[in-house]
Amino acid sequence: MPLPRSPVFDQLAQAARERILILDGAMGTQIQNLGLSEEDFAGHGSGCACHHGADQPQKGNNDLLILTQPRAIEEIHFNYAMAGADIVETNTFSSTTIAQADYGMEGAVHDLNLHGARLARRALDRATAIDGRPRFVAGALGPTNRTASISPDVNDPGFRAVTFDDLRLAYARQVTGLIEGGADILLIETIFDTLNAKAAIFACEEVFARTGLRLPVMISGTITDRSGRTLSGQTPTAFWHSVRHADPFTIGLNCALGAAEMRAHLAEIAGVADTFTCAYPNAGLPNEMGAYDESPEAMAAQIAEFARDGLVNVVGGCCGSTPAHIRAIAEAVGGQTPRALPRPARRMRLSGLEPFTLTPDIPFVNVGERTNVTGSARFRKLITARDYAAALEVARDQVENGAQIIDVNMDEGLIDSQGAMVEFLNLIAAEPDIARVPVMIDSSKWSVIEAGLKCIQGKGIVNSISLKEGEESFLDQAEKVRRYGAAVVVMAFDEKGQADTYERKTEIARRSYDILVEKVGIAPQDIIIDPNVFAVATGIEEHNNYGVDFIEATRWIRQNLPHAHVSGGISNLSFSFRGNETVREAMHAVFLYHTI
Repeated sequence: MPLPRSPVFDQLAQAARERILILDGAMGTQIQNLGLSEEDFAGHGSGCACHHGADQPQKGNNDLLILTQPRAIEEIHFNYAMAGADIVETNTFSSTTIAQADYGMEGAVHDLNLHGARLARRALDRATAIDGRPRFVAGALGPTNRTASISPDVNDPGFRAVTFDDLRLAYARQVTGLIEGGADILLIETIFDTLNAKAAIFACEEVFARTGLRLPVMISGTITDRSGRTLSGQTPTAFWHSVRHADPFTIGLNCALGAAEMRAHLAEIAGVADTFTCAYPNAGLPNEMGAYDESPEAMAAQIAEFARDGLVNVVGGCCGSTPAHIRAIAEAVGGQTPRALPRPARRMRLSGLEPFTLTPDIPFVNVGERTNVTGSARFRKLITARDYAAALEVARDQVENGAQIIDVNMDEGLIDSQGAMVEFLNLIAAEPDIARVPVMIDSSKWSVIEAGLKCIQGKGIVNSISLKEGEESFLDQAEKVRRYGAAVVVMAFDEKGQADTYERKTEIARRSYDILVEKVGIAPQDIIIDPNVFAVATGIEEHNNYGVDFIEATRWIRQNLPHAHVSGGISNLSFSFRGNETVREAMHAVFLYHTI
């Protein structure tokens, strides 16, 4: 069942409907201006030495200042609050075990997040005591310094320096500390790899389930240059499709670009997202010395244009911005009408590096199944021989020949199915012409499906889950599908076996749909029911109506399960005629026509 939500949800939503909210500015810029020494970072001589055991230099570890220079950090938060910020971020951008490993400070992570949230809360309470304005603490979750979608070794594109689970566990530890410290919001920001962000979202969901309370989540991606893509290759719309399952309070962009360069990409997100949008660009582009020269007035004028054109609900500043910038931005957007939320039609919205939306103009989706070892003898031989270069060509041919989704299945007794799934999906991620389309992860083993879900940064499809092992197992797998952010194929299969008749097909379809929508919270448009195509003309009389039963079950699902989709393994119908391709092709054409 859905978790109760923090009261902050309603407070934020009400405020965001009334006016454009203000986020704070750069923390690093303010710290740099303090001119701190190694001794200041380590806390020596301040009476607040850090006792977490690191012997290496700490200068540059800005997050550590939470423990060694708390007054300085609190004052920065306070200054941003007094400049007009409604939401102030904690100084915890790098407060994960993964990022802190560079400084040998993994052991300080819980304290950094706990006290980071408390410092921000204390600063905001001071500001509210002065002017009476409520303010919110956003616990900052940075992207870490590793990527789950890109190999650091050009000679080994399938290698990863960090795994989804490494990231998930690190983020869960960070989120726990932030919540214990009193964070009102969680902000997953500066996302250059959507798979890292999906691990952070998964971690948030795990912690929410453990604490019994859901906090608002803000998500902010980074378009790395004017190409209009993240570092890992996604377009803004594909990025939105990939993280929509988090039901974020805001979606938007920060860092890398100034306001002028960010505008087109922000407009794209603002046009597709049915939630509030947030933008906090850098203070222009860096000069030849790496500094940011854009004045508060110039930056504020550009962000005011964002507001006038209905692109934003929350605005602030990233690298190079100061309290002066935030004050100017707050003044520039004050009184302007916040962006109205669009109401997009309910559609299945998937993504690889690029988005795919299933609209009424697309009557039939081509799923390329040549990358399936159970359906392609050639592909099975290539995977068994570990000839992944040739296997990738099979995938490429599928996409070039019109496959809108590629189905990857490694269920073969003579290979390590899980290992092959991970390796192949990691290799696909390095091939933009293949990775642009969504992936259907196909296996009869849940462990293989889950391993595959941990490799794709886009929004794919799980094929499949069912009630075969009972409702408890079905609920567990469905909840994980939701947390990974995938659509799902549900087989018409329950504890009694596969559905063969119209009555059984529709009964199981209804039960599965109701569980997924009402108990798990999966969007109806992300549910694909497979009512089972069985062979006809087998010589057994009760099999003769199997084709008609599938067609009628399809009609019933469309009429009675709003927004759900239907799939089927069409080739099963003609299995009795294997060897006679002319007859099989004719049967498939007629059957497909009537099912569509």
